[in-house]
Amino acid sequence: MVKLTKIYTRGGDKGETSLGDGSRVKKHALRVAAYGTLDEANAAVGMARLHTKSLHTKTMADSDAMLMRIQNDLFDLGADLCTPIEDGEDPAKVLRIIETQVDRLEREIDAMNARLKPLESFVLPGGCPAAAYIHLARTIVRRGEREIALLMEQEPVNPQALIYANRLSDHLFVMSRHLNAAAEGDVLWTPGSNRK
Repeated sequence: MVKLTKIYTRGGDKGETSLGDGSRVKKHALRVAAYGTLDEANAAVGMARLHTKSLHTKTMADSDAMLMRIQNDLFDLGADLCTPIEDGEDPAKVLRIIETQVDRLEREIDAMNARLKPLESFVLPGGCPAAAYIHLARTIVRRGEREIALLMEQEPVNPQALIYANRLSDHLFVMSRHLNAAAEGDVLWTPGSNRK
């Protein structure tokens, strides 16, 4: 269990930070950027939860439970990314994203999508407040996914980390549609509508 007794350490005052293995890197290192972006996504999910927690419908309650699991997974993903892979590491001592976390996202995507009408146009971010914040979280996750993919070209990374981020952005897209279906509906793109 994590125990924080002091919030500031002054360890980052010269532009470096510690990774999960204790090594020091620049704060602008790609690994730090990747897990920092996922922290940003987690904050956007938290904003969405302000709206899913306040409405007492089954759709909102189910969505809020999914988002709570996602927030915990995003911390797992951050822990995974902040700890470089070492040869022969003990899986019991290093927190890594695993396939069952991805599988859960896929099951939830399929369950939500089964209740939605097929799309006839691209969806614009918006709709009800919860869906709008989930769209924001989705785009931040996509940025994190790009950063993870770039990091993988330079250093060893748990492959499940990239898969989880990819599936999560899909999940958030479907959830935004799921929430909008229970509210005023999706906001659809009308191609060329302003070319008069």
